[in-house]
Parts: sequence; structure tokens; C-alpha cells
Amino acid sequence: MKLVPTLLAAAAAALSLTAQAVEFKSADIHNSDDYPTVTAVKFMSEELKKATGGKHSIKVFNKGALGTEKETIDQVKIGALDMVRVNISPMNSVCAKTNIPVLPFLFRSVDHLHKVLDGPIGEEIAKDCEAQGFVLLAYYDSGARSIYSKKPIKSVADTKGLKIRVQQSDLWVALTAAMGANPTPMPFGEVMTALKTGIIDAAENNYPSYGSGSRHFEVAKFYNKTEHSMAPEVLLFSKIAWDKLPKAEQDQVRAAAKASVAFNRTAWAAYEKKEFDMVKAAGVEIVEVDKKSFQDVMGPVYDKFANTPDMKRLVKAVQDTK
Repeated sequence: MKLVPTLLAAAAAALSLTAQAVEFKSADIHNSDDYPTVTAVKFMSEELKKATGGKHSIKVFNKGALGTEKETIDQVKIGALDMVRVNISPMNSVCAKTNIPVLPFLFRSVDHLHKVLDGPIGEEIAKDCEAQGFVLLAYYDSGARSIYSKKPIKSVADTKGLKIRVQQSDLWVALTAAMGANPTPMPFGEVMTALKTGIIDAAENNYPSYGSGSRHFEVAKFYNKTEHSMAPEVLLFSKIAWDKLPKAEQDQVRAAAKASVAFNRTAWAAYEKKEFDMVKAAGVEIVEVDKKSFQDVMGPVYDKFANTPDMKRLVKAVQDTK
């Protein structure tokens, strides 16, 4: 008979936990407070506040305040951190299907990228992450990534032997090695010092990260338009924290995240143009490369990371998306 009050007390405790207002913590490594992923999650917080009558909100800790991308991913997995915004690449070793959007020269345009990620393929990748302890709420724009360096790069022959910083991902290591370069994985925050001291010769990223996000253009004056990847950013929620929310509140979080995607895409387009204009005005040389020379050496990357029937199916599904 004593079991009944005990069970009721436990149920009441669980109910009171979900009834409490929560300020979810979300990490981001970008230094700029107006970076489009930082402002998108802040926008999501306002949407969530409106939907929950002020009950739930999100506090963004950017500038790497809570750790590197890899460290914050680990924190989200164990439930020590509610949310994180990262580039999708560090997730490659966690959820195999996240390798797909990183594959070189896969997307034909930004519109093609959006069509793929907003549809069944994006949902399938998200489900793969959920099985590993992450609820993938949003794909944010991150632009096309290119190599920036201290000397101009005009074809793949010019990358031979260069020490190029890459994200901490096996796919990025393979992608850069396919160019004949020496891939050097390291956290984003260490790149400036590595460029200055000669630990690396080059790095690769989008205009905003190269520009005001890091000021790497002050050291590496050549931005070589390889445009080798359109790897998106992702917003991840801890499955442990997620499962504590009632279904109705999960739906509110998803709706706020979806609204933030539209906000991010508009903000990204404007921010990318502003950053391009800024680095050009600072004397950066934008180098048009022989893109085909880079595309022609990427076979081994696809052979290694799209080497199962399931992964090949996904690649073909992306390529067939109109």
C-alpha cells in the first residue's frame, strides 16, 4: 500500500520539473555577437519565449566560452549542456550520415542545398544523429568554403605539400590529403596563431569566418575560390534534456528552431556580402581557381566516405534532387 504514495510523489516531482521555467544554455564558437548563427539562436529564444508565455528561453554563450566545438558536442551528449551550434563536420565521427553534406562539390547551388536539407534527406540525417543522443533542430547556412593562404593558389598543383588547417574530422583530413596537401586538424580558435607562427600555411573557411569572425585575412591575404564544400551549420539539442520536455514543449522548440532557419538564411546572405566587401577593401586578393582540377582528385574521398549502399543511395538522392 505504501507504494502508491511513493509513485504519486515521484510523478508529482517529475511534473513539477517540467513545469519549471528553463533558460536553455547554447554554445557557439564564433566571436562576433552579430554572426548569423549567434543571432539566429537569439531569435529562436525570442520565438520560444512568445510560444511558451515566457516560460522557456535560450542563453547563447558564444566566443567559445563553453569550449571548442568538439568539447561542447561531448557536453551536449551527456546532458551537461542543453544546446550547441556547430559546423556539421565535427559530427561526422558521431553520426555517419552527417558526412553526406560535407562531401566535396556535392551541392550545385545554395538553392540545391536548401532543397536537400529541408526535405527527406535532411530528416534522415537528423534521425541518424538522434540515435546517438542529439536532436538536430536546424540546418543553418554557412556559405561555400574556400582555401585562404599566404601565396596564391590557382590549381590543385599549388596545394601540394601545403600545411592546411582543417576541422577535426576524418573527412576533412581525407579531402585535403586528396589535394596533395598536409592536413592539420585543430580548433578554430588556434588558427590565427598557427598562421602567424608558420605551423600552417593555409586554412579554409567561408568569408565571414575568414573576415571579422577571426581576422585571418590580416595574415593570409589570398582567398582562393575553391568553393570545395557547402557544409552547413547544425543546431543540436541534448536528447537527455529533450526527453525531459513534454511533447507540446518539444513541438514549441521545433517550431522556434524552424523559424530561426528562415531568419538565419536572410541574415547570412547579408552578412556574407558585407564580409566579402570588407576583405576586398582590406586588400585581400580573390583568386579564381581551376575548380575542375580540384574536383578531379576527389574520387578517393567519395570512395572512403560514401562506400556503403546506403551512403551511395543518399549521394545519388542528393544529386537527383532538382
